[in-house]
Amino acid sequence: MEEAADVAGALSLAAGLRFDLAVLDLGLPDGNGADLIGPMRAAGAPAVIVLSALDDEPRKVAALDAGADDFVSKPFGVAEFMARVRAALRHRVQMQGGLPLYDDGGLIVDLARRVVKVAGADPKLTPREYALLHELVLHQGKVLTHRHLLTRAWEGGDADVQALRVHIRHLRQKIEARAEQPARILTEPGVGYRFVRPKE
Repeated sequence: MEEAADVAGALSLAAGLRFDLAVLDLGLPDGNGADLIGPMRAAGAPAVIVLSALDDEPRKVAALDAGADDFVSKPFGVAEFMARVRAALRHRVQMQGGLPLYDDGGLIVDLARRVVKVAGADPKLTPREYALLHELVLHQGKVLTHRHLLTRAWEGGDADVQALRVHIRHLRQKIEARAEQPARILTEPGVGYRFVRPKE
C-alpha cells in the first residue's frame, strides 16, 4: 500500500506504480482529489473510491461521472468501507474477465446471449428494461449515476430522471422478490443506482 498527502505526491506515485485500487480524498491541501481520478485510471488503477467530509450530491455525481466507482462520506465505519472496497474489486475482476454471467440462485443474466431468467422463468423485459439491467449487471457493485443510465439506456434520446425511475420500478417488479424492498437494485438517493448480489 502506498500513500500520498497531496495531489502532487499522488501524481508522482501514479507515474511509477500500478494499482488494484485507488482511494482518493477530495479535500487535499494543494487541490481537488477528483482531479486525480483520470490520472489514476491512466496509471492502471481499474477501481477508484472517493472519500469526502462533504456529503453533497453535486460532488458525488461529479466524482462518479468523472469515473469513480464509489463515493464514501466521512465519517464512515471500517466494515462499511471494506465492503465498498470488496465491491469495487469484484467489479474490476468482472470487467477484466469480459462479459459476466450473473447468477445469484434466483436471477440469471447472461449478457453474452441476452438471456434473463427469474426463478427459471422469462420475466419478459422491455428493450429499455433490459438495457438498464445490462448496464447495472455489467457494473455490479458500482454506483451508476442517473446521467450514466440515461445516456446508456436511452442513447442520448429524450428522457429524464422521472422516466428512469419509472423504468427502474418496473424492472424491480420483474426481478425482485419484493419490489418495495429491493435486494438487487439499490437506490443511491439523489445520485443513481447500484446493482448488488442479495444478502444471504
